[in-house]
Amino acid sequence: MRGRAGARLRTVLRWSPVLLVVSIAARLVWTLATPNGMNLVDLHVYVDGSGSLFDGDLYDYTYSEETPDFPLPFTYPPFAALVFYPLHYLPFPVVGVGWQLLIAAALFALVWLSLRLLFGERVQGRRWLELTAVWTAVGLWTEPVRTTLDYGQVNVFLALAAVGAASTTRWWLAGGLVGLAAGVKLTPAVTGLYLAGQRRWAAAVASAVTFAGTVGLSYLLVGSAAHEYFTTLLGDADRIGPVGSVWNQSLRGALSRLVGHDVGSGLAWAAAVAVSGVLAVLAWRAIGAADRLGTLLIVQLFGLLLSPISWSHHWVWVVPLLVWLVHGRYRHRLGARILAGYWLVTSLVGVPWVLSFFQDSIWIVSRPGLLAWIGAVDVLGALATFVWLAWTERGVGGAKGARRRGEAGLTKRSGRRSSTPDPDPAV
Repeated sequence: MRGRAGARLRTVLRWSPVLLVVSIAARLVWTLATPNGMNLVDLHVYVDGSGSLFDGDLYDYTYSEETPDFPLPFTYPPFAALVFYPLHYLPFPVVGVGWQLLIAAALFALVWLSLRLLFGERVQGRRWLELTAVWTAVGLWTEPVRTTLDYGQVNVFLALAAVGAASTTRWWLAGGLVGLAAGVKLTPAVTGLYLAGQRRWAAAVASAVTFAGTVGLSYLLVGSAAHEYFTTLLGDADRIGPVGSVWNQSLRGALSRLVGHDVGSGLAWAAAVAVSGVLAVLAWRAIGAADRLGTLLIVQLFGLLLSPISWSHHWVWVVPLLVWLVHGRYRHRLGARILAGYWLVTSLVGVPWVLSFFQDSIWIVSRPGLLAWIGAVDVLGALATFVWLAWTERGVGGAKGARRRGEAGLTKRSGRRSSTPDPDPAV
């Protein structure tokens, strides 16, 4: 980039380490100095709940100290409790601060690997680190990451595992990362669709085998808890939380708020899932499997729509999506810029957070139509992204035409440099 815009961008990149340090420091001050900063309610559930793992009452545990209107139960597979169990021996403030620093580090790695998926081995050196630092500093204040930090959630780590699986050529590592992530929280299992779509059959099988291993280990060590979870609790959305809350940015949540009652898994929900699935397939076919980050994002967005509960903090995929829209091969197109602006503004504002002040109770589904439509912000954004991707390649031979034109940013699985010039405007 030349001219004033290029000069401003280079200035931002030079100051990126300072921006990142200030962003992390501000977040820690928020955590330590505000009255509710160290609530970390979900981290309490993970850590304190896992402490009751071997007492036989893991799924009877609830945390209500900061959430009296909805005592939070342990809703995760028993393997998650095994992973978190050692942390309950540590002082919780130490765990809380350390967890926030780890989330910041994981977000940095998530952005770095997203850029690697776009540009391959050329992502190395100072300028790329500076670019990663800028995105991390901004990403920390998007609502999905912000609420992940507020609650002490695991979403950035799960997203990092999925991007790591997409980045590596080792089938056993890719499958292992996905399987372990699904063992902690079921939602990353959708990444298996990505592996299958990329025809990485060995990795897809390895992910299923690894997940089965986490289940088997759970039965071996805590058989009663594993039996209760996989035979009784699995799929019980009511236990996870209020489906109609504005914090639930899934198809089921959005539809329920629009019609005024929980649609469950009935015809309306099934039709919406079918339409979303068709749009996701069309979007994948439009951009082509060679775009590893783009296709991974399509699968993850579809998974968020499909799940009965997709809390706003599950949408940490907004950060790599912004990286892809701003630096990917479509970055010069008006649609990509509009979508990038939409996701950036809505995630920095935190639309569900704003709307939460207009709901008297998280258990009330019905609300004014305008608020219900605005409350579908992430669902509408995901569907718009699918539609635009499917539409933008029309009449030019789809993904094959895009490859013939040499549009930028795609690298082969080996990571070798593309024959096209480096498309990134920031380097």
